[in-house]
Amino acid sequence: MSVSGWTILCDFDGTISVEDVIDSLLDRFGRPGWEALEKSWRAGRIGSRECMAGQVALLEMTRTELDAHLRELWIDHAFPAFVAKARELNVPIRVVSDGLDYAIDHILGRYGLGDLPLAANHLMPALQPKHWQLTSPHRAVGCASGTCKCACVAEANRDGTKTLLIGDGASDFCAADRVDFVFAKHRLIEHCRAAGIPYMPITSFDDAIAYLPRLVDGSLLREQPVREAVAA
Repeated sequence: MSVSGWTILCDFDGTISVEDVIDSLLDRFGRPGWEALEKSWRAGRIGSRECMAGQVALLEMTRTELDAHLRELWIDHAFPAFVAKARELNVPIRVVSDGLDYAIDHILGRYGLGDLPLAANHLMPALQPKHWQLTSPHRAVGCASGTCKCACVAEANRDGTKTLLIGDGASDFCAADRVDFVFAKHRLIEHCRAAGIPYMPITSFDDAIAYLPRLVDGSLLREQPVREAVAA
């Protein structure tokens, strides 16, 4: 068990990163057909793993072009300070993402955060030049996602540690139902509110820095019934 009794699982795209990495790549390097896959995923006809694998196969770019594009992408300005605060409080952090490991490593590395543990889809070159393929080393039986965040939660909880999820969207909904607390952005706020999941809304990691010490010392959890009653 961690010294603090907590472990953090943090989404990347739209949570740590300012924009969705795969969307930005498809807008710039995607060949026709990726929009149809996106519509099928949003309609529930295919899972995110099938959607992502198909979309990555439609990317046409050299590694040099990929790296240059990734250098243009940014993360939440307060995330490095949040990592420092978590380490000060002895709270381990793992990035859990349905995105691309190569992109996440590249972007976080620019901020000196390339050593953060990561679960994500694996991006690798295909045999044809300028083409790419996707594998999902963190998939799970019965889960349509490339990275099963619920399995990541189960792994984090094996030693009795409480789990904090930080996320923003649909890929975090299932895991949010299984953790002890959520720092939520965007669509995840509505999901937590509707499902009665203990959470705090955040707009940036500045908020998360303020809330984390109170989560670790237990005061944030004690405040939950009062906050939810007022919100109702």
